[in-house]
Order: sequence, then C-alpha cells, then structure tokens
Amino acid sequence: MRRNPRSVLTRSADGPDAVVRYGEHPEAVVDLHIPPGTRPSAPLLLLLHGGFWRQEYDRRHTRSMAVALRDEGFVVATPEYRRTGGGGGWPATFDDVAVVRRRLATLVAEVFGSRPGPPPPVLVGHSAGGQLALWWALTVAPDAVRRAVALAPVTDLVRAHAERLGDGAVTALLGGSPEQHPDRYAAVDPAVLLRGDGPRPLITVVHGSEDRQVPVAYSRGLTGVTYVELSDIEHFGLIDPLSAAWPAVISAVRGLPG
Repeated sequence: MRRNPRSVLTRSADGPDAVVRYGEHPEAVVDLHIPPGTRPSAPLLLLLHGGFWRQEYDRRHTRSMAVALRDEGFVVATPEYRRTGGGGGWPATFDDVAVVRRRLATLVAEVFGSRPGPPPPVLVGHSAGGQLALWWALTVAPDAVRRAVALAPVTDLVRAHAERLGDGAVTALLGGSPEQHPDRYAAVDPAVLLRGDGPRPLITVVHGSEDRQVPVAYSRGLTGVTYVELSDIEHFGLIDPLSAAWPAVISAVRGLPG
C-alpha cells in the first residue's frame, strides 16, 4: 500500500532536547534537537518550516525531519514565527525571522553553556520556509551562512499573488497586491533578490517534478543557484526521511553533488 505523502505532517517523532525563547510573544521559541555528546563547534542547521505562512501549520510537522537531520550530526534549530491568522504577516513574520537570525548563535551557545557560539548555520527551508530561508541568505553577508537549501520554495511572490498560490497565501502574508505594496514584495521576493549581482552563499534549490502545492515551474530557471529537480517527487517527500527524495536532500544539506 502506497504511503500517504501527507503522513509526515502528523508522524510521531522525538520532541526537542531544548527549547529557547527569542522574544516575548507566545510563538517566539526555537526547538533544538541535539545529537548526544555534541560539542559547541558541531555544525548548526536552521530549519524553517512551511505551511504557506499560515497559523494552522507550525514547526511540529517538521519534527521527523529535524530528528533525521540530528541523526546526521547536526544541531537542528527549528524556530517558530508568527503566521497569518495568528498575528503574523507583514512585517511580523519577517521581524521574527530577523530576530532569530540576529540571536541564534547566542541562544545556542547559552544552551551549551559556552562561548563563542557555533559556526555559521546551514539554512534549510521548505515551501514558505524556503522563501524565508532564501530571504535570510540573500540579505546577510555571504560568510554568515554556510549554505542555504530551499526545498520546493515559493520563489516568485508576484507570480504567486497573480496565480493565488495557496488560495491567496502571499496576498495574506504581504497585506495586498504588488501594486499596493511594491516595496514589500521587492524586499522579500527571492526572484527579485536573486537578480542582484552581489556576493552570496552557496544556494541549492531542490524541487519535485510532481509538486502540486508549489509547482516546479517556480524553481526552474532561477539564477545564481544550484538546481536539483527530482523526478516523481511531490511536495511533502522533500521533508520526509522515509521518501525516495531524502538522499538528495541530505546531499544538498551537506553541499555534495546532487
């Protein structure tokens, strides 16, 4: 019997080894999954969950993935952020991710009880989290990120608005159309940011050919990235350690050839 691709969203998995707080609102937390015997110099991976930036999807649906990445030797940090329908959207969602970006090393170092903090993180984001990971990676100094891996990311926000991707998810996130808020779109749209000619970290985009939530056309033709397209893979296989996509995801996370 073929497994339901969405089963990963509710699959039982180990909870975090530590939870740290980066702000005052209820969503301002980061789950940490820590390999046994880990040292402060262990590689740090920041995992940004998707769900079209909506309140009904939170970091818990990526716990199977976080545990699998922990078992690969990474300290995995999974932040929560305010989402539309729960106080998020513009600018709160991006404010939260910016605070995590600024405070992450200190928060992780405090858990280990030592300083200096860990090395620059590997960024991994899925779907809407892929957009956030690309925005993070493209708006910091290149050496502030080890590499970025965007899995089925929402890359072209203008197109996503026009096509009502996710039943108008981008419109809800940014509070209106590109005509109403051109500066907002330009500031956070990966398709715009990738057209810049400044230095950037290594970015890999992985997308499944059978994706129906974020069609693969959103990733084809992106400039300045390493692009990996996986045949016969849908949207949720990219976050499922039991899927055929998982070896390619791990290769991208480790910066190995696809």
